[in-house]
Amino acid sequence: MRRRIALVSARAARDLDEDLPPLLEAAAAAGVEAEVADWDDPAADWAGFDAALLRSAWDYTERLTEFLAWVERTAAVTTLLNPAPVVRWNSDKHYLRTLARQGLPVVASAFVEPDEDAAAALEQFLAQESSAEVVVKPAVGAGSRDTRRHARATVPAMLAHMRTLLAARRSVLLQPYLPSVDRDGETALIYIDGSFSHAIRKGALLPAGAAATQALFAAEDITPRVPGADELEVGARIVGALPFATLLYARVDLIRAADGGPRLLELELTEPSLFFPYAPGSAARLLSAARARLPAR
Repeated sequence: MRRRIALVSARAARDLDEDLPPLLEAAAAAGVEAEVADWDDPAADWAGFDAALLRSAWDYTERLTEFLAWVERTAAVTTLLNPAPVVRWNSDKHYLRTLARQGLPVVASAFVEPDEDAAAALEQFLAQESSAEVVVKPAVGAGSRDTRRHARATVPAMLAHMRTLLAARRSVLLQPYLPSVDRDGETALIYIDGSFSHAIRKGALLPAGAAATQALFAAEDITPRVPGADELEVGARIVGALPFATLLYARVDLIRAADGGPRLLELELTEPSLFFPYAPGSAARLLSAARARLPAR
């Protein structure tokens, strides 16, 4: 009997996810029945699949409680990839604090909670960080939605941005804007089954002074990249430090600090783009690794 895998997406993301066509092709070549299914589709029979492979459920950040409830229900009836504990841990960027406390090289990150004084928290952050610009983003967010790059001197605008998020009971993440992003972009390292697969360069996403994107995600400038040896070393350290068994997929997003060293910006373990069109054979590798994780019949 053919194995069945659900490629979990969202209605708004189906036509935007460039990873889905290569995965569907890889599944057909491997004799696997793959079907794109929306995570919130009440008609979806998740128990009828051998696995549910999270791919582009990109609207989950607006409905986190509902999404995590779906994660638990689905994990109870089929193999969820990545597993539920990974999704719970990774869906909130407070994980950056955990990794920084382990001594890993993370972009300086300060969190402001809904009941905290935004002005006091921002003043403390600015006293600790000398960057000319500051990024304000929600701790639960994706695709640069509700994220803005502010000049250091524009404290009223930063506070207004923070208070809008806090009023909606959303934790806020403050980070320095590292100028290397405008010159070098980000490096995204993609891992499949615990091993490095390929990398891409992502151009700067936050134009100076621009409003936050209202789209599902900000437009991206993507090209293949050969990562530096120091980036691969940092990526391996981060993946190796995770409190989970070997994951089916992971994406480590790095940018360079003023000293030139790579720093972790975000760690994507839930529903990241894996940029299969930029790395021939990578979709087939993921599909093969996913099949190996299916329960025996």
